[in-house]
Amino acid sequence: MSDVNQTLADLGITLPDAPAPAANYVPFVQSGNLVFVSGQVSMDANGLVRGKLGENMSVEDAQKAARLCALNLLAQVSAACEGDLNRVARVVKLTGFVNATPDFNQHPQVVNGASDLMAEVFGDAGRHARAAVGSSSLPLGVAVEVEGIFEITDKPEL
Repeated sequence: MSDVNQTLADLGITLPDAPAPAANYVPFVQSGNLVFVSGQVSMDANGLVRGKLGENMSVEDAQKAARLCALNLLAQVSAACEGDLNRVARVVKLTGFVNATPDFNQHPQVVNGASDLMAEVFGDAGRHARAAVGSSSLPLGVAVEVEGIFEITDKPEL
């Protein structure tokens, strides 16, 4: 696998700070070599990205929102790995939730915004199992929320 930090730089990506939890939960839990990252909402430096698919947001804008969720996932994994994303051996699974009207049916296309980023950053190790589901609402009216499971390697011995 190539150097993830270099890949991020080549893609022009600077990870945001890992968002703080919005309620009574932790942002990630490590169990063995798996890191379970709590749902990350669509948020950037300007704040929350809100919207409802099928009502007031396009699929393309929602894909960008899902990509923001993925960037926040990576920020949390980076925190879990003490800043070393090269410890990520595999993206195991993503679950994406899309704020949508009952007749909207393009949830997989929306969540591709997150999945595509994982493949860009980690190559084949970024290919993962996935669920993409619709929801009648999401916290704070955000457009998308994505949670993830990542396999990491042990910390290298110094």
